[in-house]
Amino acid sequence: MRRKLRALTAALFALPLALAVAPSTQAAAPAVKANGFYVDPNSSAKQWVAANPNDGRAAAINSSLANTPAARWFGSWSGSINAATSAYAGAAAGANKLPIMVAYNVYNRDYCGGHSAGGASSPAAYATWISQFASGIGSRQAVVILEPDSLGDYGCMNQAQITERQNMLTGALSTFGRQAPNAWVYLDSGNPGWADAATMAQRLNNAGLRQAHGFSLNISNYFTTAENTNYGNAVNRELSARYGYTKPFVVDTSRNGNGSNGQWCNPAGRRIGTPTQMGGGAEMLLWIKTPGESDGNCGVGGGSSAGQFLPEVAYKMIYGY
Repeated sequence: MRRKLRALTAALFALPLALAVAPSTQAAAPAVKANGFYVDPNSSAKQWVAANPNDGRAAAINSSLANTPAARWFGSWSGSINAATSAYAGAAAGANKLPIMVAYNVYNRDYCGGHSAGGASSPAAYATWISQFASGIGSRQAVVILEPDSLGDYGCMNQAQITERQNMLTGALSTFGRQAPNAWVYLDSGNPGWADAATMAQRLNNAGLRQAHGFSLNISNYFTTAENTNYGNAVNRELSARYGYTKPFVVDTSRNGNGSNGQWCNPAGRRIGTPTQMGGGAEMLLWIKTPGESDGNCGVGGGSSAGQFLPEVAYKMIYGY
């Protein structure tokens, strides 16, 4: 996919205050009742550690990656999406934690990049899938990242395809508003190296950003938190000047500890970034892409498929070499 720790209890309880002073044009958000972020008990890192307890890399991967709150990605591989999101959101609620969930199944997904191509079979099928995703969350609380890459991936698309995608995203946001009212939904907006702030503000607005809680940045990429914060603020200036509103944003910091070297697909020498937490220049810093999971058959992940956990890549990313 192109552009492709531990949360402090006090910081998370501070979230309602942070939301209360946000612009009135943003989607309303409930008071947080969770005590920290949810750690996925079946993450790829946890599964690898459990299967390889005697591996010399296991202790570092366990302590630095496997127990850091990070996102669970949902797509066609998830089976019954209603059952999958209900089970995950329910498990998090049972643990009194806030889950981070990624919806990644838009029709013509990764249309230009190709490494994570796929998605729903049609716009109508996507609308049904999203409805089931949202109803699985129901009244529970969750952070939802909506369709990484979907607004940056325009380079090879014609206007009809762009309009179709914008309509799918607008419809998805409306569905979440009705069926998962206690979820904060962030519409993905690529990264600072993909489109200038004015262009991204226009794309976000045209895809229904007014209905979202905010937008997300740097998913599966490597730009520093400072670069993303500057970009997010620039996007908000454009939103304010052009459309009269602003939105909070979150940054994927999972792999940005050494910044970007200009490559997006399994570059060498990258490092894990700031663990999931509130604040840090954005509304939240989140681990959305699991460190060690491949971007595709490229770079230091040659021979792998997108999403495959690569323990040597994960181990090196802990230390930044």
